[in-house]
Amino acid sequence: MDTISRENNSLLPMGGVIIGAVALIIGGFAAIKLNTLSHTVAAQGDKVAKIDDIASQVASASQASDKAARDITTLQNSTQAAVNQLGTELATLDEKVKHIEESHVAKAAKGPKGEPAVAGPGEYIVKAGDTGAKIARANGVSLGDLTSVNPGVSWTHLKVGEKLKLPEKK
Repeated sequence: MDTISRENNSLLPMGGVIIGAVALIIGGFAAIKLNTLSHTVAAQGDKVAKIDDIASQVASASQASDKAARDITTLQNSTQAAVNQLGTELATLDEKVKHIEESHVAKAAKGPKGEPAVAGPGEYIVKAGDTGAKIARANGVSLGDLTSVNPGVSWTHLKVGEKLKLPEKK
């Protein structure tokens, strides 16, 4: 004896089949969407990896830039220190050169016994900045006459305190 009769007109099994079919369709649609989403995530994963690589390169470049900036600052500071030291040395050398020039001028302006050179009649004592032409003009003689009475004089290297003969005026 069958407990379930064949003549059962209940819609319950039919509703279960319909709900099962709808669930199967939704499950298939979800599986298709999940597959599409999986491909999209995989494609985005490659892009994320590229972005991570770029971010790593940017960080590395930033570190290199910071190091270069520190190196430039260090170089500027050491260059400035060297220039300051060079300026001090040049100032010292300049003072020494001035001292040597002053002592040279003082020695050249003195006579053979260390006394100041004095021009006698018909003589001229060379001063700083003098040239043969200036001396000739100042004394009213020609340069040719001045050079002829002073044959051993180097006119391009006149020395302060050097005695020259003056030619007679015509």
